[in-house]
Amino acid sequence: MANIVAELPGASPDIIIISSHYDTKPFTSFKFVGANDGASSTAVLLEIARVMAQSNRQPPLTYRFLFFDGEEAFCKEWDECGKPNNPDHTYGSRHYLSVLQNAHEDKRVKALILLDMIGYKDLEMGKDDMSTRWLVNSIWDTAHGLGYTKQFQERPEGVGGDDHEPFLRAGIESVDLIQLGTYEYWHTAEDTLDKISPQSLKIVGDVVLASLPVIEKHILGH
Repeated sequence: MANIVAELPGASPDIIIISSHYDTKPFTSFKFVGANDGASSTAVLLEIARVMAQSNRQPPLTYRFLFFDGEEAFCKEWDECGKPNNPDHTYGSRHYLSVLQNAHEDKRVKALILLDMIGYKDLEMGKDDMSTRWLVNSIWDTAHGLGYTKQFQERPEGVGGDDHEPFLRAGIESVDLIQLGTYEYWHTAEDTLDKISPQSLKIVGDVVLASLPVIEKHILGH
C-alpha cells in the first residue's frame, strides 16, 4: 500500500489536511467499481488541490492533500477480520498518523477534512456524529449559505468509523463528509459511474473551498 501526499505551503507551518481514500474494495465474488466509494472523493480532492495550487492566494496555514490507501477491509465486512489493536481497515490513515507522531508533527495538524462517498446524483449527507462539532458546523453553515440545504441536511449520519477516526482518537479535530445511510449501492456491483453526478462533485468541492476561510479563522483565533 502507498499513501500519496502533496503539500501547499502556507504562511504558518500549522497544517490542515484534506483527504480521501483512493483504494477500492477487493471483492472476489464480483467486480467492484467503487465509483462513489473511493473514486468520487478522490476526484474532488484532486480538483480542490488543483484550484488551490493555481490560486494567487497564499493560504495562512499549510495544506496537505492526502490520498489514503487501505481504507477498505480485505474481508467482506468491516469487523469480520482483524483485532481491536490491529483492525482490518484504515491501514493508510493509521500509518500516516504514526508517521506524523514519530516526526513530532501531529501537534501541527489543526484540522482534518475527510471526503468519502460524495458523488451520488441524489446527494444527501447528514452530519457525522463522530466528527468535531465546530468543523461540521463551519461546513454546514457555509453550504446552507450557498443554498445547498438539500445536499447538507441537519440529520445525523451514523458512520461508525472511517479514516478520520484514528486522528480523532489522537486529539486531532476532524470531519467526515459522507453519504452512507441513504446510498443503497454501497459495496455492491451497482456502485458504478451512472450513479455519479458532476453537479454533486462540484457542490462538495465548492462548499469545502468556501469553508476554508471560516476554518482558518477559527484555528487562528480571529
